[in-house]
Amino acid sequence: MLYLVPTPVGNMEDITLRALRVLREADLILAEDTRTSGLLLKHFDIHRPLQSYHKFNEHQTVSAIVARLQAGETVAVVSDAGTPGISDPGFLVARESSRAGIEVSCLPGATAFVPALVASGLPCDKFCFEGFLPQKKGRQTRLQQLATEPRTMVFYESPHRVVKALQQFVEVFGEDRPVAVCREISKLHEETVRGDIATVLAHFIENEPRGEFVIIVGGCPEEKRENRESRDLNNKRNKNSNQSHKSSEKS
Repeated sequence: MLYLVPTPVGNMEDITLRALRVLREADLILAEDTRTSGLLLKHFDIHRPLQSYHKFNEHQTVSAIVARLQAGETVAVVSDAGTPGISDPGFLVARESSRAGIEVSCLPGATAFVPALVASGLPCDKFCFEGFLPQKKGRQTRLQQLATEPRTMVFYESPHRVVKALQQFVEVFGEDRPVAVCREISKLHEETVRGDIATVLAHFIENEPRGEFVIIVGGCPEEKRENRESRDLNNKRNKNSNQSHKSSEKS
């Protein structure tokens, strides 16, 4: 049996009783960082074998892990915080285990974006989870693709890129789009800053971003979406017309 076990993103009390039981019974615990997970296990007096499992070694180790599962062992996967597989290692071992006919179970529990989304004050009946945007290559392209996304959008961001991300959101989404920037969820200094993107950007230019961030951005209003789609269509037609004209001149 493979278990994906959510661990607290902040307050230790957020762990579930079931998660504690599974960790105590596991033959092996795969941890994104054994030092971080070691502190969690020590806090709850859990003493089980730990193995490092992260994005730099998961492809090399997944076969051996599946073999142990096939031999009848119970393996639990944890990340540094939150639910494994959500912008953290976990997907690969879950996929390969299910392909091998092994039962895979993900426990309900802590994850950063759900409380940020619900507390944002923005529509959360439908949303688009983007996680971390590409740091360089493909970042602008992805943002342009999201410019007319009608659903509320969820992003993860590191503190030293929050201002840059908000500046790019202003350029692509417009400065008046509503946003809620949540930091240090479930921790002592938890904070949510709400407003339009321009106002929230000004706040974080003045106040240095610290901690882990979830950014919730309102979807594109229907009127603006229609205007942009119409503009993009006209640009495409003009481009095709210019290309046809150049081809005719060459002929």
